[in-house]
Amino acid sequence: MLPLGATIGCEEDTYLLALGIALMVAGAGLLALEAHVVSYGAIGFAGVAALVGGAVLALGAAGASTAVILAVAVALTALAAASLTFLLRAGLAVTRRQIQSGPEALVGHVGVLRAAPQPLGQVFVDGALWQARASCLHDDGPPLHSGEPVVVERVKGLTLTVRRAEDWEVET
Repeated sequence: MLPLGATIGCEEDTYLLALGIALMVAGAGLLALEAHVVSYGAIGFAGVAALVGGAVLALGAAGASTAVILAVAVALTALAAASLTFLLRAGLAVTRRQIQSGPEALVGHVGVLRAAPQPLGQVFVDGALWQARASCLHDDGPPLHSGEPVVVERVKGLTLTVRRAEDWEVET
């Protein structure tokens, strides 16, 4: 380790060392940013490249041998790529999950029609009374009547679009 204030050898090596350290800090920052921004790995890939490139520059400027530089570059690349792969898999798993709260979560739920839609009625779903509109895609049967089980197909504002529930959808 060099004493404080000592130079590495020449001014160019000092600049390369500073650039290497700056690249490593930027690479670590980009990897942290990848965890919070949806970029599907683009920012993370740039972070890995900056981290490895910075380490190679810093070690080269410090006078490390080629074998040491290569070993550190391979180890850093493997570690950063593994971390990035873990973050990407976790992020993609979250985007595939079904909505579990809010009005959009009502889609597919079965409710009971309280007032027949003409054009608007009321439906009781998940413990709440909502405005309801009959789905225009299922007009082939008789009109909906109060007390019938219905399935929520769409949510628009505070109005649900519903259709008659089929036998297999109604819980017994």
